[in-house]
Amino acid sequence: MHRFFHLMLLSSALILSCTGKEGDYTYKGVPLESVRFSGGLLAERGKVVRENTLPFAFRKCEETGRIANFARAAGLDSSEFTGLRYDDSDVYKVMEAASYALACDYDPVLDHYMDSLIALVAAAQEPDGYLYTIRTSGCVHVDEKAGSERWSNIFHSHELYNVGHMYEAAVAHYHATGKTDFLDIAKRNADLLYDTFLKPGRKIVSGHEEIETALVRLYRATGDKRYLDLAYYLLECRGGDGEITTYRQNHKKVTEQYEAVGHAVRAVYLYMAMADIAALRGDAAYRTAIDSLWNDVVGRKMHLHGGIGSHLSGESFGEAWYLPDSDTHCETCASVGSCMWNYRMFCLTGEGRYFDVFERTLYNSVLHGLSDDGMLFFYANVLQCSPETYEWQREWLRKKPSSGLRRTHRRAWFETSCCPTNLARFILSLPSYAYATGCDGVYVNLFESGHGAFETAGGEKIELSCKTSYPAEGAVRLTVEKAPRKSMALRIRIPGWACGHPVPSGLYSYSDDSAIPPEIKVNGVKCGYETVKGYAVLDRKWKDGDVVELTLDMPVRFVRADPRAETLAGRCAVERGPFVYCTSLPLSAKDIRSLEISVSDNFVAREKSPGIVSLTDTDRNIEFLPYYRHAQERETQMSVWIYETH
Repeated sequence: MHRFFHLMLLSSALILSCTGKEGDYTYKGVPLESVRFSGGLLAERGKVVRENTLPFAFRKCEETGRIANFARAAGLDSSEFTGLRYDDSDVYKVMEAASYALACDYDPVLDHYMDSLIALVAAAQEPDGYLYTIRTSGCVHVDEKAGSERWSNIFHSHELYNVGHMYEAAVAHYHATGKTDFLDIAKRNADLLYDTFLKPGRKIVSGHEEIETALVRLYRATGDKRYLDLAYYLLECRGGDGEITTYRQNHKKVTEQYEAVGHAVRAVYLYMAMADIAALRGDAAYRTAIDSLWNDVVGRKMHLHGGIGSHLSGESFGEAWYLPDSDTHCETCASVGSCMWNYRMFCLTGEGRYFDVFERTLYNSVLHGLSDDGMLFFYANVLQCSPETYEWQREWLRKKPSSGLRRTHRRAWFETSCCPTNLARFILSLPSYAYATGCDGVYVNLFESGHGAFETAGGEKIELSCKTSYPAEGAVRLTVEKAPRKSMALRIRIPGWACGHPVPSGLYSYSDDSAIPPEIKVNGVKCGYETVKGYAVLDRKWKDGDVVELTLDMPVRFVRADPRAETLAGRCAVERGPFVYCTSLPLSAKDIRSLEISVSDNFVAREKSPGIVSLTDTDRNIEFLPYYRHAQERETQMSVWIYETH
């Protein structure tokens, strides 16, 4: 029972403790352990990850030598280091995922296994706190980018990236179990970084961002302000030291970066940390920069499914309105990072538009990365697979046979396996994103069947249950199981798509932007409501058993891109609710790029299987399925964007 003794005092490992005090986030995420999903799509995905992906990822970390590298660094294994210099991070991310699993459903076997891994990590750590298995094992020669000595090639070594993920795992484990052994490892390492860099004022720029936001989490868990100061210092070092390159977002000071450039995963990790600093230090320059960066991404560089990073070269952002469908990248890790960044933007503002982007990215680009059984993964998330795509892939794999890049089908593991481990930690943390609290009420951000029991910002207890078939259907039933004593505003997000706006910018628009207004009933009586910042506000004295019913109309909608997105000219896409749809053809069929549809075509929706609604263009006999279902059963041609005929 040790894991429960302090859970209600701490927020979940991923969700920030948004206290609402000056100089902090205004809105607070509900702790992970306070919410349970049951019976919906996200609950099913969480169950698959917990039962299949988690043990599979641990097994792969064992089979590929990732875990053995810690034993080698500890002197417990005399064999040669195997793998890549950043493989430590995969172990840490799976450990973070396991901690979320422990926080929700205690498993003594998993708990014991985690204890054994933590002991191994502790043994691999050098006496002064340094932790980088490729160096400590004496095998830096196997990867010259590791550098000849500590910190000598920090722009390429991933030394700080690795331990950043370790901090995140350590904080997650501490919150889940109350044990401090893993947290102590993280603190020793962070103390070393502080004494090595901030204390003497030694400039340093990590080549792969992650350490910055991880230090903020460590600060929140420990209260040690040195870690927050170090995070800020590392951000402030950018734009003047190391290689001056857009690829690693080191071309300007962070407060002067208004356009999203470079490696997309690195970028969103940086933007997460900038949001943290904007909140915790009340830094207006940071806030201005991240607002501009968000507008640039959502207004000019985000694909319809929420994916970011248009260029395979460098896994990077493209130019404004460069949004190709087949010749694109959209790494799964970038989608996960985008969700985490948008969550922080919500915590700053309480605006529903950030959760609109979160939701679009989650249900489309993120879930697309995972197979039904949780053991196959997409690294890249393209929006079209044509015969040309297969030819391109064969040529690519001929040149790079070990590459994880598969555009046509998921793979079981990758040489660089950041995406499977990122999916595991993110999906298991999803319940913590469902609700939030602020001084102006309780926020309902995600619609998923389940139960939440938590405290309002005023310290009153509240319990909410949700019953819904969302996102397949638009009926959501919320029951106030335990009401607070005082009046409270229940703020229910009204998705932008339900109001005729696919995204909170002009990048994409519906062919018909009219929409049937969402309907809300309280205890069976239809009620009017005011919409504030994308939320329907129901402010009243609640009582136990009160029922709120939200009905969202889910017609088939046709989407067009901004005309400046020339790669999508003359085409449209199909959506229903939060889902982007795609159509597919057998490999032996005609080229999928020859298909045409019209916005005047008649579409019929039907439940193909529980929770999966297919759409059929009856005029042309073309079936569409939610994009995330692509290639779940077999390789096919696939396209989201279809040529439009009039």
